[in-house]
Amino acid sequence: MRRSFFVLIAILFIGGTAYAQTKVANYSYGKPGTDTYEQLSFWVKDGKKSSIDYNYGRDRKEVKLRYAGRYEASFKVQFPNNTTLTVNPKGTTLIVVNTKSNYAKTFVWEYEGPVNGIGTFCDVCAQDEKEAMRLIRTYYFR
Repeated sequence: MRRSFFVLIAILFIGGTAYAQTKVANYSYGKPGTDTYEQLSFWVKDGKKSSIDYNYGRDRKEVKLRYAGRYEASFKVQFPNNTTLTVNPKGTTLIVVNTKSNYAKTFVWEYEGPVNGIGTFCDVCAQDEKEAMRLIRTYYFR
């Protein structure tokens, strides 16, 4: 009985620790559920930048982006077709630009969780715009 208790505690501790090492900062442009909606998700795992997801449209189609390095006071992300966006943090927002296609939008932190008691809490999501920007500045500007 005592051994089972210690095994359970160890599993909970290890599982909780691994889970706590993954965070995501979600930023969006437009209204969810519309054709003009866009979302960028910047993942951090084990103290390193991990992956970047781009979701768009009413059905939130997903595209995996690649981190393409720092550029002055910003950083770049690249689509599979080699289209490159420059991401420039400004205050608590992200100014996202592609000068070749005249694309320039301001993305704001997006809350992921229950609204009026409806929905599921997101443990890995940055809980406010300050935490989200801290993740961006700490891990995507290294």
